[in-house]
Amino acid sequence: MKAVSLAGGLGTGLSEETDSKPMLPVEIGGRPTLWHIMKIYSTHGVTEFIVCLGYEGYKIKEYFANYFLHTSDVTFSLADNGVTFHQSNFEPSNVTLVETEEFTNTGGRLKRPPKYHEGKSDFCFTYGDGDVDATALVEHHKGHGLLATVTATAPAGRYGVLNLADNGTVESFQEKPEGPNVSIKGGFFVLKHAALSFIESDSTSWEQESLVELAQNKQLRAFRHSGFWQPMDTLREKNILNNLWKSGDAPWKVWE
Repeated sequence: MKAVSLAGGLGTGLSEETDSKPMLPVEIGGRPTLWHIMKIYSTHGVTEFIVCLGYEGYKIKEYFANYFLHTSDVTFSLADNGVTFHQSNFEPSNVTLVETEEFTNTGGRLKRPPKYHEGKSDFCFTYGDGDVDATALVEHHKGHGLLATVTATAPAGRYGVLNLADNGTVESFQEKPEGPNVSIKGGFFVLKHAALSFIESDSTSWEQESLVELAQNKQLRAFRHSGFWQPMDTLREKNILNNLWKSGDAPWKVWE
């Protein structure tokens, strides 16, 4: 199974950093958030990644083009212009970077790279908020047979709200309504390819249009996540994640 990640947003809440870089290269503990997402997935056996690029996506290309340089001890021979990488920690991952244009909306961005998928298999989709047991999420998705599965969690604040039936079917979806004690969407999904038919064009919003229609058509089921969840929409939230990493007690670090 492959995982698709969106990396084209402007990240206006993190303007101190994202004025000069797209969201997913913003660093937590000295590593891009995209690296953390890939590590979460690869721990659960998902090692094929498709990253949808938009705003200044070339910086993500440069990161992976120079991945060994970023992560290895290196010897430079100034006499003959030689470079030796002393690499000991290989990542078991393949990453495909797909240009989806700067002003494409989230739904349109997701619909761009199907040609890089194998056949019509289900796939994971994320924009990286929080953490999830990807193995349990995928098994839950396979068990109910609907087109889409969304992670449901319940942090403080106002986000996109999922109204759930007893069996977990999403009966309706609202983007950022007011009110306490609600389930909200986390940033981890599993989708059948047919779910892409709910994306009309490049301007379609995944959150405000596609999820709403999937719920209306009874094709969206929730995976209830009661563990750690923390967005990174503001500099304050980024600092929370950095402090957790520095403490050695980052809940999303499920790898050795």
